[in-house]
Amino acid sequence: MRGASFNDVVIVSALRTPICKARRGSFKDTLPDDLLTCVFKAVLKETGIAPSMIQDICIGNVLQPSAGASMGRVAQFFSGIPETVPLYTTCRMCSSGLQAVINIAQSIQTGMIDLGLAAGVESLTINPLSIAPPGFVVNPKVGENKLAMDSLLPMGITSENVAERYGITRVQQDKMAVESHAKAARAQKNGYFKDEIVPVKTKITDKDGKERSITVTADDGVRPGTNMETLSRLKPAFKPGGSTTAGNASQVSDGAAAVIVTRRATADALGLPVLGALKSYAVVGVPPDVMGIGPAFAIPIALQRAGLGISDIDIFELNEAFASQATYCVEKLGIPYEKLNPKGGAIALGHPVGCTGARQVATLLHELKRRGKRAYGVVSMCMGTGMGAAAVFEYPGQIGADDRPMSRL
Repeated sequence: MRGASFNDVVIVSALRTPICKARRGSFKDTLPDDLLTCVFKAVLKETGIAPSMIQDICIGNVLQPSAGASMGRVAQFFSGIPETVPLYTTCRMCSSGLQAVINIAQSIQTGMIDLGLAAGVESLTINPLSIAPPGFVVNPKVGENKLAMDSLLPMGITSENVAERYGITRVQQDKMAVESHAKAARAQKNGYFKDEIVPVKTKITDKDGKERSITVTADDGVRPGTNMETLSRLKPAFKPGGSTTAGNASQVSDGAAAVIVTRRATADALGLPVLGALKSYAVVGVPPDVMGIGPAFAIPIALQRAGLGISDIDIFELNEAFASQATYCVEKLGIPYEKLNPKGGAIALGHPVGCTGARQVATLLHELKRRGKRAYGVVSMCMGTGMGAAAVFEYPGQIGADDRPMSRL
């Protein structure tokens, strides 16, 4: 690959579980430890990397107690990764899964490690989203500072704020939702998810209380045939007279994803094909009351750092937290709709918050690989409390004259 360096940070495996509806989907009786274990084992098996070769593990999580630290360690041991391998968790709200990838990448860039495991996991069945979860104490002085107060706004209200402030109509939002489901349904039908999804063997309790074993192989929130007429009948979910509904917002979901990150020289020495190279990353802060606009500010910075522009990017995996904010970001940046979430976004697939960033990396890189050509992609999302993150990845293309392993150049 032109411009390749032994020190490039590269992805050699990125896999995920199916994403399932919280409280009523196929993972409603599955613990997050088990979801993590499934993807940990899968990336190790795919690469043939010995568990002891992993030098650090970082897991993105938002809602588990202690940010999932003990849960992650349990999954590590369930996966056969020895106790000598350290682990930690990170929470940067909806970008936690991506931040885990970046944390491992930065450890590689600074020479602390050569190979690490990043992941993201969330069970919104077990830990529902809440402004003030049990044990959470709101500072009584929060009302004295508008930004601090806005940081506690329900996400649905921030979606309404974006729609009102920037003129994003209900029709525009419903249209994005229709397109998200149509793209996801088409991708499922054509088998485009098969290389990124790891089947999960688990158990589920039926309504009559009987437990049965199942194997989950596909995202269960995709609704083929979703149309404007159906969505138009849904009532506003967060505000009377509003435009954000259950149909044009991301689904509440359960799921996990794992990514093996290493140095190009290490991948080459192990004979591992490169799925993607990390080119740049950016994270920014924005006003909390319109937190959804974050990607519109993070993406340009990430592109500038990579020496690229909007037209250079083949796929934008932009998290559809809400159709209002995703529509704003797309229009603000001039992202061509044909390059947006080609396999559907969170409105159709779901949004297990700590997992999503890592899931998007898997979805992006496998789609670039399926297309086969050297190409660039962006993963981006907004975050509660008012932030945005974006990362740029390059798929090297099929092995050819300019894409040989470094040792053969």
